[in-house]
Amino acid sequence: MLNNKSKTEKEIIRLAEPVLTEMGYELIDLSYKKEPGWVLRLFIDKENGITLENCESVSRLIGDMLDANNLIGERYNFEVSSPGINRPLTKKEDFTRFAGNKIILQLKQPYADRKNFKGILKGITDNNVEIAESDSSTYNIPFDLISKARMDII
Repeated sequence: MLNNKSKTEKEIIRLAEPVLTEMGYELIDLSYKKEPGWVLRLFIDKENGITLENCESVSRLIGDMLDANNLIGERYNFEVSSPGINRPLTKKEDFTRFAGNKIILQLKQPYADRKNFKGILKGITDNNVEIAESDSSTYNIPFDLISKARMDII
């Protein structure tokens, strides 16, 4: 979720998202973590999908912008890619846009005595994400409880 980010990640989002939007891309997610060296990953998308050339141009432009703003003090590797078929759902708008699709949710704390849900996304209403499971159970899970959400294509 884009609202569950570190201070550095939030600053990168603040700088990169308007540039990506102007270029016709949507920032899906980003992560900045040590594994063992530091890695910054941006996941982008656009209406007709992402090509290798799209990733290369975004990498050059955003990489130069990050260097110019000296946001990251340590050495890091920078990667740009598409979100893949199991696309993360990171914004409230995603829960409307992808209604009708199978998703997987992981929660920060239990809801209905569970932290994991898998089913058909019905949408988002009043800050609650509605999901219908295969046993016909339906849950309205508060958006703020969700730590990770993604499409369940495979």
